[in-house]
Amino acid sequence: MAALPAIETDAAVIVRSRRDPSAFAEVFDRHWPAIRAFAVSRAGAAGEDVAAEVFRIAFDRRRSFDASCDDARPWLYGIATNVLRRHFRTSERERRASGRMLPEAEGESADDILGRLEAEQLGPQLAAALSALPAGDREALLLLAWARLDYAGIALALDIPVGTVRSRIHRARTRVRAHLDGGEAR
Repeated sequence: MAALPAIETDAAVIVRSRRDPSAFAEVFDRHWPAIRAFAVSRAGAAGEDVAAEVFRIAFDRRRSFDASCDDARPWLYGIATNVLRRHFRTSERERRASGRMLPEAEGESADDILGRLEAEQLGPQLAAALSALPAGDREALLLLAWARLDYAGIALALDIPVGTVRSRIHRARTRVRAHLDGGEAR
């Protein structure tokens, strides 16, 4: 029986794509379903466009990818987190400009608004619990739960230390649990 050919790491494919741009299609094919699902789960129908933007940016920035990281997922989810943040900010600006801003949103911080907009895409209880989280805690928790990144991957995606990831996820889990149980964790 013949040995199966070795599958190139994401890093090897990205490095190769610097010489042969068409090679980047392999990274797209490997990760599109997961990045798309992550973006759609957070931004609804707009998630498809968000995911496409993630790969456009990744392609444009492939020369700056750290080739010592075999897995491109943390890098892609980091880009996705930033694109989603920009998407929600733009959506909020458009709401304000069109005069459709909800009255109760006045006085909210940008992070509160982004959390509220994102939460509108989820079920009511979970949406309320997630929108009550600080943005950094929410992003870390969602990268763990939806993107299935480990703590080191989340640290790479958010460009923060692993210890900070641990703290954010612990805090987020505690607050979400308390919210869902009917209490308020602070």
